[in-house]
Amino acid sequence: MEKRKVLIVDDSVIIRDMLQSLIEKCGCLVCGVAKNGKEGIQMFIDFQPDIVFMDINMPIIDGMEAAKVIKEIKPDAKIIMLSAMGDQEITSKLKEIGVSIVLKKPIDNHDILSALASV
Repeated sequence: MEKRKVLIVDDSVIIRDMLQSLIEKCGCLVCGVAKNGKEGIQMFIDFQPDIVFMDINMPIIDGMEAAKVIKEIKPDAKIIMLSAMGDQEITSKLKEIGVSIVLKKPIDNHDILSALASV
Protein backbone atom coordinates (compact mmCIF):
# COMPACT_ATOMS: atom_id res chain seq x y z
CA MET A 1 0.00 0.00 0.00
CA GLU A 2 1.28 3.45 -0.89
CA LYS A 3 2.10 5.83 1.96
CA ARG A 4 -0.27 8.75 2.45
CA LYS A 5 1.36 12.03 1.46
CA VAL A 6 1.12 14.90 3.94
CA LEU A 7 1.83 18.60 3.42
CA ILE A 8 2.69 20.71 6.48
CA VAL A 9 2.00 24.46 6.35
CA ASP A 10 2.97 26.44 9.47
CA ASP A 11 5.12 29.51 10.10
CA SER A 12 6.57 27.99 13.30
CA VAL A 13 9.72 25.93 12.76
CA ILE A 14 9.08 24.13 16.07
CA ILE A 15 5.57 23.05 15.01
CA ARG A 16 6.75 22.05 11.51
CA ASP A 17 9.55 19.89 12.92
CA MET A 18 7.31 18.28 15.55
CA LEU A 19 4.59 17.50 13.02
CA GLN A 20 7.05 16.12 10.48
CA SER A 21 8.66 13.82 13.03
CA LEU A 22 5.35 12.45 14.31
CA ILE A 23 3.74 12.10 10.87
CA GLU A 24 6.74 10.15 9.56
CA LYS A 25 6.63 7.87 12.64
CA CYS A 26 3.01 7.11 11.69
CA GLY A 27 4.18 5.76 8.35
CA CYS A 28 3.08 8.73 6.24
CA LEU A 29 5.32 10.58 3.81
CA VAL A 30 5.82 14.32 4.38
CA CYS A 31 5.91 15.51 0.76
CA GLY A 32 6.34 19.22 1.54
CA VAL A 33 6.84 21.75 4.31
CA ALA A 34 5.75 25.37 3.79
CA LYS A 35 6.08 28.41 6.05
CA ASN A 36 3.09 30.41 4.75
CA GLY A 37 -0.17 29.95 2.87
CA LYS A 38 1.25 31.08 -0.47
CA GLU A 39 3.96 28.40 -0.36
CA GLY A 40 1.39 25.91 0.90
CA ILE A 41 -0.93 26.48 -2.07
CA GLN A 42 1.95 26.06 -4.53
CA MET A 43 3.16 22.88 -2.80
CA PHE A 44 -0.41 21.54 -2.80
CA ILE A 45 -0.50 22.00 -6.58
CA ASP A 46 2.99 20.54 -7.06
CA PHE A 47 2.79 17.53 -4.72
CA GLN A 48 -0.96 16.75 -4.56
CA PRO A 49 -0.88 15.52 -0.94
CA ASP A 50 -3.56 13.33 0.59
CA ILE A 51 -3.68 15.42 3.78
CA VAL A 52 -2.74 19.02 4.65
CA PHE A 53 -1.86 20.13 8.20
CA MET A 54 -2.16 23.94 8.21
CA ASP A 55 -1.92 26.76 10.73
CA ILE A 56 -4.46 29.59 10.59
CA ASN A 57 -2.25 32.56 11.50
CA MET A 58 0.57 32.87 8.97
CA PRO A 59 2.19 35.64 6.95
CA ILE A 60 1.48 36.46 3.26
CA ILE A 61 -1.66 34.26 2.97
CA ASP A 62 -3.30 32.97 6.15
CA GLY A 63 -4.56 29.45 6.60
CA MET A 64 -8.22 30.28 6.08
CA GLU A 65 -7.57 31.90 2.69
CA ALA A 66 -5.17 29.11 1.69
CA ALA A 67 -7.79 26.49 2.65
CA LYS A 68 -10.37 28.24 0.43
CA VAL A 69 -7.97 28.15 -2.54
CA ILE A 70 -7.02 24.51 -1.92
CA LYS A 71 -10.71 23.53 -1.72
CA GLU A 72 -11.34 25.34 -5.04
CA ILE A 73 -8.49 23.35 -6.61
CA LYS A 74 -9.59 20.03 -5.08
CA PRO A 75 -12.98 20.09 -3.32
CA ASP A 76 -12.36 16.79 -1.50
CA ALA A 77 -8.95 17.85 -0.12
CA LYS A 78 -8.42 16.70 3.48
CA ILE A 79 -7.32 19.71 5.56
CA ILE A 80 -6.50 19.56 9.27
CA MET A 81 -6.33 23.10 10.61
CA LEU A 82 -4.26 24.12 13.62
CA SER A 83 -5.49 27.10 15.61
CA ALA A 84 -4.23 28.90 18.69
CA MET A 85 -7.71 30.41 18.97
CA GLY A 86 -10.68 28.34 20.04
CA ASP A 87 -13.05 30.92 18.61
CA GLN A 88 -16.33 29.24 17.63
CA GLU A 89 -16.88 31.74 14.80
CA ILE A 90 -13.54 30.84 13.20
CA THR A 91 -14.22 27.12 13.63
CA SER A 92 -17.64 27.57 11.97
CA LYS A 93 -16.09 29.42 9.02
CA LEU A 94 -13.48 26.68 8.60
CA LYS A 95 -16.20 24.00 8.59
CA GLU A 96 -18.12 26.01 5.95
CA ILE A 97 -14.99 26.06 3.77
CA GLY A 98 -14.79 22.29 4.17
CA VAL A 99 -11.90 21.89 6.59
CA SER A 100 -11.98 18.30 7.88
CA ILE A 101 -10.71 18.85 11.44
CA VAL A 102 -9.75 21.86 13.60
CA LEU A 103 -7.17 21.18 16.33
CA LYS A 104 -6.60 23.75 19.05
CA LYS A 105 -2.99 24.57 19.94
CA PRO A 106 -1.14 23.49 21.91
CA ILE A 107 -1.58 20.19 20.11
CA ASP A 108 -0.30 16.93 21.46
CA ASN A 109 0.71 13.68 19.80
CA HIS A 110 -2.63 12.06 20.54
CA ASP A 111 -4.54 14.88 18.77
CA ILE A 112 -2.36 14.50 15.67
CA LEU A 113 -2.60 10.70 15.59
CA SER A 114 -6.39 10.84 16.03
CA ALA A 115 -6.73 13.43 13.25
CA LEU A 116 -4.57 11.37 10.88
CA ALA A 117 -6.59 8.24 11.60
CA SER A 118 -9.94 9.94 11.02
CA VAL A 119 -9.30 11.54 7.60
